[in-house]
Amino acid sequence: MPPTISTFVFDVYGTLFDVHSVKEKADELFDGKGTEISEIWRRKQLEYSFLRQLMGNYETFFEVTKDSLKYALKQLAIPFSNKEVESLMVQYTSLRAYDEVQNVLSTLKENGRVLAVFSNGSRNMLEPLVEQAGMKEYFHHIISVDDTKQYKPTPASYTGVLKVIGVKREEVLFMSSNGWDISGAKNFGFHTAWINRNHLPQEELGLAPDYTFDSLDGILDLL
Repeated sequence: MPPTISTFVFDVYGTLFDVHSVKEKADELFDGKGTEISEIWRRKQLEYSFLRQLMGNYETFFEVTKDSLKYALKQLAIPFSNKEVESLMVQYTSLRAYDEVQNVLSTLKENGRVLAVFSNGSRNMLEPLVEQAGMKEYFHHIISVDDTKQYKPTPASYTGVLKVIGVKREEVLFMSSNGWDISGAKNFGFHTAWINRNHLPQEELGLAPDYTFDSLDGILDLL
């Protein structure tokens, strides 16, 4: 690991927390349709954030997530109420963390590293999520694109990390399970570690990650 790296920055959704853990509540509300709902919901969530960025029509990730859920239910022709939508939205503040996360964060903190999360997620989604998982003590900063109103993977969004933490880009190791996010961070000048949980091929964008691991445990090998 380059000696310049002092700061470890984590993406949240899919990296620290399993976004598809919402399917259990969706199964309960919609008669076993949880997997279908979760998959469409996540896909549209990303599409809507990208589309709003391209159109210059920013809306918080909370609203993007809600709109994406409604789209998923409509695509599957599932009748729904506002109460059911709100119930599923609450699940986004209590997603299940991946098994190794707690130990990785604890070890990095004990090694004196600066830790932060940086997510497209709205602050009113991120803070309660980190809090309920018992992870707040590990992070020096919780950074949301709410602050810049620029969604990842735009360079302007990653600039927000430098402003909040007060570091240079070459001092940051950025970790994400999302290939597009790794490409954006690499393009910006961060060191990158792709947490390739789903064993996907690398994005064909000419921006290879510096490291690739199956889980966050691989980060500890860099210490």
